[in-house]
Amino acid sequence: MCETGHGVKQDPAEAVYWYRLAAEQGNALAQYNLGAAYENGLGVPQNYIEAMRWYRKAAYQNHAAAQFNVGTMYYCHRGVPQDFVEAAKWYRKAADQGNSYAQNNLAVMYENGQGVSKDYGEAMKWYEKAANQGNDAAQFSIGLRYDTGEGVRQDPAEAIAWYRRAAERGNAKAQNNLARMYEDGRGVPQDFSEAAKWFRLAADQGVAACQFNLGRAYEIGRGVSKDFKEAANWYRLAADQEDATAQFNLG
Repeated sequence: MCETGHGVKQDPAEAVYWYRLAAEQGNALAQYNLGAAYENGLGVPQNYIEAMRWYRKAAYQNHAAAQFNVGTMYYCHRGVPQDFVEAAKWYRKAADQGNSYAQNNLAVMYENGQGVSKDYGEAMKWYEKAANQGNDAAQFSIGLRYDTGEGVRQDPAEAIAWYRRAAERGNAKAQNNLARMYEDGRGVPQDFSEAAKWFRLAADQGVAACQFNLGRAYEIGRGVSKDFKEAANWYRLAADQEDATAQFNLG
C-alpha cells in the first residue's frame, strides 16, 4: 500500500521496510518486491547484488516472475557474471509456469543459440506459447520469421497476420513492418493509406525510420494529402534522432 499509495501517502522507503519484514519471514511476493526495489532503486539505493539475492529467494519458492528476473539478471550481467546457461535455466522454470516474458526470452535464446543449442523449432514453440498469451514481442518475432523465411516456410500473408496482432497491441516494430508490407503490397494488396496509418502509429512512438517514411509520404502525397509543412515536421523529428536521409531531405 505504501508503494502504490493506496490508502496511505506513497512512500517507497516505508514500503521497503514492510516488504523486508515479510521477506525475512519467507514471503515470496515480498522477496520479489524487495528485489525489484533494489534493482530499480526505489526506497533503497540501487544494488543489483541485493536485488539478485532477494529474487533468488523468491525464485527458489517457485515464484515465476522472480525466476524470470533471475534469468534476466544472468542474461544482462546484473549483480552476477553473465551466464547464458543459467539465464536459460531460469527462463525455462518461469516459462514452464506460463510466464509469457520468459517464454519469449527462452525462444530468443533458442533462436540465437545462447545457453542452448540453436533450434528454430524450439524457438517457434516458445514464441507461439508467448504469442498466444498476447505477448506482442513474440507475435512480432513470429511475423518476422514468416516474413524472412528464417526457420519456417516464407509466407507473407502469415507474416501480415502476426504483425497485425502485435501492431494492434502497440508494438512499434510490428507497426513499422506492417506499414512496409502495405507499402510494397506483400501479403496484402498495396495500400498507401494503410501504410501511412501504421507508419504514423510507430512514428508517434518515436521510431525514426517511420517518422522519415511518414515525412516522405507527406512530401510526395502517398497515402496522405501532399503537405510540405507536415513533411518537414516529420523529417525534423527523424533528423533529431540522427537519421541521415531525413537530415538531407529536411535540408
